[in-house]
Amino acid sequence: MVKYSSAALDRTFAALADPTRRRILERLSHGESCVTDIAKPYRMSLPAVSKHLNVLENAGLIKRQRDGRVHRLQLQAEPMRRAQQWIEEYRRFWEQSFDRLENYLQELQAEENNGDKHEHKE
Repeated sequence: MVKYSSAALDRTFAALADPTRRRILERLSHGESCVTDIAKPYRMSLPAVSKHLNVLENAGLIKRQRDGRVHRLQLQAEPMRRAQQWIEEYRRFWEQSFDRLENYLQELQAEENNGDKHEHKE
């Protein structure tokens, strides 16, 4: 298995755990935007939106560029790619485990069917 920074994964998953932050990322997936445009659809104060943006920024999911008073935000998808790779490794692990279980159950069923054939011959 590939080694991942536990702290970086923790920050990514914590940031993605909130639906507001996921919606912000979805919005930024369409292109960069300024903070005030990001904040418009939400029924919360600009400082509250800024707290969400800080969490996303600390997780490395967004990049902020300042142009005077305007803060432009851009999606940075690399942390999500690393999280997806981490999840993918566990998906493969579980699929292999289920495949082994399925093979074992098929072997048991074949043995049981062979036992039934021997009983009918006697």
